[in-house]
Amino acid sequence: MTPLTALGAPPRPGGGEVFRDPAPGSYPVGVELVEREPQLEQLRTALQRSHDQGCVVAVAGEAGAGKSALVRVATTGQQWTRVARGLCDPLETPRPLGPVRDLLADLGAPVGADAGSPVPVAERLIEAVGTEPTTFVIEDAQWVDEASVEVLRFLARRVETLPLVVLLTYRDGEIGPDHALRPLLGDLARLEAGRTIVLQGLSIGAIRTVLDGTGIDAPSVLALTAGNPFFVTEIARHPTEALPASVRDAVLASTSAVDAADLEALQVIATAPDSLDDRLLPALEIDVPQLRRLEATGLLVRSRRGVGFRHELARRAVEDSIPAGVAASLHTRMLDALEELAADPAVLAHHAHAAGDHERTRRFADRAAAEAGQAGSHREAAAFLELALAHPGGDPGERAALLERLSFQQYMVSRLPDAVDSITEAARLWAEARDDDGVAAAHSRRALVEYYSARRAAAERHIGLALDHRDAPAYGAARSLEMLLAFRRNDAEATALGRVETRTLAVERADDELLVRSEILGTAGDVLMGDDPAARERLLTLVHDAAARLFDETASTGWSQLAAIDVEQRRFRDAESLLSHSLPFTVDRDIPICEQWQTGVRSRLQFERGHWEAGLEDARTVLDGGAPIASLWPHLVAALVTVRRGEPEGDDGSEHLAHAVALADLMDEPLARLAVMAALAERAWLLDVDDPRLADAGRLLDEVGGLPGVQWSTGRLAVWLQRLGGEHAPAALAAGTVAEPSALELAGRFDEAAARWTELGAPYEAALARIGSSDEQVAVAAVSDLETMGAWAAAERARGALRQRGVSRVPARRRATTVANPSGLTSRQLDVARLVALGLTNAELAQKLFISPRTADHHVSAVLTKLGLGTRREVVRRATELGLV
Repeated sequence: MTPLTALGAPPRPGGGEVFRDPAPGSYPVGVELVEREPQLEQLRTALQRSHDQGCVVAVAGEAGAGKSALVRVATTGQQWTRVARGLCDPLETPRPLGPVRDLLADLGAPVGADAGSPVPVAERLIEAVGTEPTTFVIEDAQWVDEASVEVLRFLARRVETLPLVVLLTYRDGEIGPDHALRPLLGDLARLEAGRTIVLQGLSIGAIRTVLDGTGIDAPSVLALTAGNPFFVTEIARHPTEALPASVRDAVLASTSAVDAADLEALQVIATAPDSLDDRLLPALEIDVPQLRRLEATGLLVRSRRGVGFRHELARRAVEDSIPAGVAASLHTRMLDALEELAADPAVLAHHAHAAGDHERTRRFADRAAAEAGQAGSHREAAAFLELALAHPGGDPGERAALLERLSFQQYMVSRLPDAVDSITEAARLWAEARDDDGVAAAHSRRALVEYYSARRAAAERHIGLALDHRDAPAYGAARSLEMLLAFRRNDAEATALGRVETRTLAVERADDELLVRSEILGTAGDVLMGDDPAARERLLTLVHDAAARLFDETASTGWSQLAAIDVEQRRFRDAESLLSHSLPFTVDRDIPICEQWQTGVRSRLQFERGHWEAGLEDARTVLDGGAPIASLWPHLVAALVTVRRGEPEGDDGSEHLAHAVALADLMDEPLARLAVMAALAERAWLLDVDDPRLADAGRLLDEVGGLPGVQWSTGRLAVWLQRLGGEHAPAALAAGTVAEPSALELAGRFDEAAARWTELGAPYEAALARIGSSDEQVAVAAVSDLETMGAWAAAERARGALRQRGVSRVPARRRATTVANPSGLTSRQLDVARLVALGLTNAELAQKLFISPRTADHHVSAVLTKLGLGTRREVVRRATELGLV
């Protein structure tokens, strides 16, 4: 334990010098190591091997299990790596990137202007590691913020190629299914370079060792403590006292000889969950003699962050001992001192809340929310705003403004029902205050949330109400949203008009983001309508500019719309490249609403390219709580893959299709309605059933088939209706209203259509087109192609069609176990397969994917097995056919 002998010591390291614990080569031996030798050896082995093999090790256990002690002993005095430490604090809402900032400070690396953005921060950490073996210690990750989790996930995916060990401690009993840490733990379970050490309670033998010489009965202690090391140790520290009933009683036994003034000082220190900065001590009237007396309790230690308790359980025990009515005054003292230091608003909000200071809680929580939002930590921003609103006071306009900001943050993190509730209350308060500008802002925000909830009619109604206030600041936002809705219903004229009006308004009001948003949506309209070949590149430039200016939602909206257009217009490679950049942006900047949309788009992309298992992975992700508007294609993918495969147990995709039909009705957008109708037609053909919903198919083609930007979806529906034949056969469509491959197929030019689909990278459509080929060998081979994709129901239906044509030598169905299945590749296997197709060796592949060559070899073997290929050369040769390039 470091003596607490001076207010200003030890100084925090700086100038690039990384803190190293004293006494290299020595390891403390004591009760903290009892029954922990195997775990200690695992950690030391990881540190020794860090130069050649990076890894992530999580140490889990209940509070007091000895996690921090184990990690401290493993990293103290060893000469294999330098050590940087980051702490997570039990604040009401965590500081965004708090532990990561600690790591950067320990490494002497500048935080940087973009320190609120996880990916640049993670890259800065990797740069700071360089080639020197390094250990990152993250303590108490049960209190971690989501931005730090994303940094750690970024590091974990690359750790095998770095001289880095990441040691993580957390209380496993506090990690529920929705906890911020859960995605990292999921990654850790799949990483070959990841492992978890779970610390159990001490055995009776270990407890006897700890109690040796005290005269305390070990079985009684085991029954009382369940072997919790911290609890056992506290009992051993007070052998002459009766067994305490709880950890709290055991800790407070250390304060029995402390006078009232010193106890109050100890309680003041206990109000600071993030340790007590040395600079605060004079303001809190805590002097050196008092610190020395408090050190004698054995409860305090000094760290680089200041004075704090040696264990969170000890701090909580002392904090819980503060008499009722006294805690608020102690937090007020702490708040006053921190305010003088201009401390982090998150910390100020924590103490203001505990002090019951409503005005300062609202003020500091609002400020913390603004900083979190700017840093791309929208979940934390929402939590801070909820804290502010939990405190009464402020005029109705102030509270309405807080609610409006909260609604936006809830929208960003896809908490759409909550966002509706917040903005509804904001509208009520603004109306009560007779604030027309505020009412307009509420309607504009409500319209946005309603649209992403797939309720277009409600969105249009609120846009209309917002546009009644021409001079309101929110008028521009409402006009740009009206423009988005026009674009989404393929209304070229309204989109172009909206572009002119919003551009003019943005210039008049000097609103840079509105101007950028207007140009992005207008240019997206140009791409969708297909009139300007250079529009796509212009749109990419505009979106990158928006991202650079931290117009997060605007930039991500632009990427989302372009990705959807690319897939709709069968620019699959462009879409894949785009999503590889835009999806990490949504994660980096904590925008789940756009992440869900883009994941849904990627689900469709994988589906269209014949990568059905990867498409289902994305579909399940979105359907597991995603925004309604993002769910249309995931429902269609889930339904169509099921029916194409002919899944057993009676699942015919009807439930997913019913959801898709309902969503399309609510969205009322041409592309959505055409896609759903085509899916209904395909299911009817595959199952050879009648579907009364198809009675409206011809009317739909008449209604929207001539709109700009719908040629691909119109063609898909028309082709399926032609396959159904009879009363469903489509009427003649005007030239130019159907995309080329579908037009060829409708004209009976099946071989040309198949060639075009193959060129585009759509193997399922290509195989179905070849079924119609006049060359029987080609048609029969197409049945085999469908089986290779796992489209067993489609293959069976195709056999029937060939027999009906009089083809005599239709092959019997093959056994599924004898057929390779490219559509069964997972997303990770697809990444590997694409790199193999480019000719990369295992070593090069490992470098690209940030994995070890051995892991790369395992992945390549699995890919070859699923593809039914014997060599990497065959993957290269058939890369285009398999949709890998």
